[in-house]
Formats: sequence, C-alpha cells, structure tokens
Amino acid sequence: MSQPVAPSDPWRSFRGVMAGVLLLEAIVVLLAIPVVGVTGRGLTAVTGTYLIGVAVLMVVLSALQRRPWAIWANLAVQVIVIGGFFVHAAVGFVGLLFTGVWLLIVYLRAEVLRRQQNGLLPGQQPPPDGVG
Repeated sequence: MSQPVAPSDPWRSFRGVMAGVLLLEAIVVLLAIPVVGVTGRGLTAVTGTYLIGVAVLMVVLSALQRRPWAIWANLAVQVIVIGGFFVHAAVGFVGLLFTGVWLLIVYLRAEVLRRQQNGLLPGQQPPPDGVG
C-alpha cells in the first residue's frame, strides 16, 4: 500500500529563488568595488563601507526569506542600491536592473498566490484516473 504524497510547497522553492537572487545581487555589488576604485573619485572609506555593507545586508536578508516581510525588505534594499548613483553610476544602474528583477518576482509571487487560492497549482490537482 503506498503512502499518500504530501503536496509540494510552492513557497519553499519561491523563497529559494529570492535568496538566490539576493546572493547574486550581493556578488554583483561586490564586483563593483574594482570599478569604483579605478574610476571617478576612486574607492574611499565611505564608498567601500557602503558597497560592502549593502552586500552584507543582502547576504543576511537571503537567510531571512521565510519571514512574511522578506519580499518587501528585498524591495527596500533596492532603494539603497539605486542610491548608489551617488557612489558611481554603475552601482545605481545595478540597482535599477535588479529592481526590475524584484518587480518581476513580486508579480510572480502574486500570480502563484492567485493560483493557489483558486486551486490551480499542479500540487493541488487530483491525480489522473488510474493513478494512486
């Protein structure tokens, strides 16, 4: 006799995607350090602290994606990164680029929630006839 299979949790994989995007963004922000260092005013204590601090914040947030407020905190961090235009235009551009990614993630979250409420997710469908 086979055990009933528990439905998959769509939010688990979604949290993983959000954590992965935050880690990727932290890497990109850290890769801006050499760019800032060789252009414009160069790397100062303020700009270095800003870049490293934002990257550390993103890594910490990546571990907190189970919290209900996490996606909104992720979006708030984008405001901080867009503020990087004051450090270097490339940092602000990274902020704009990832803001687009986060807005897409917010849309996908709303779509998964809508489908879950309507019972349309694959894990919510009954097994086909003759299976189970």
